[in-house]
Amino acid sequence: MGRRVVIDEERCEGHGRCYALAPELFEPDDLGQGLVVGSGVVPDGMEHQAELAVKNCPERAITIDEE
Repeated sequence: MGRRVVIDEERCEGHGRCYALAPELFEPDDLGQGLVVGSGVVPDGMEHQAELAVKNCPERAITIDEE
C-alpha cells in the first residue's frame, strides 16, 4: 500500500514551505501556491520529507493519504 500527498487548494496560501522542504514532492505554480509533483505518490525514502511538509504547512493544507 502506497502513500500519496494531497494539497487542499482552498486552504493553501502559498507560504512555500512544502516545496522548500520537499522539492521532489511539491513545486510552486505561477503564483507561488504549492502543487503536487506528478501523481503525488511518495517514493520510498521520501516519507520523512512528506511528513515534514505536512507538519510545517501553516494552513494544514497538506495531507498524506494511504492508497
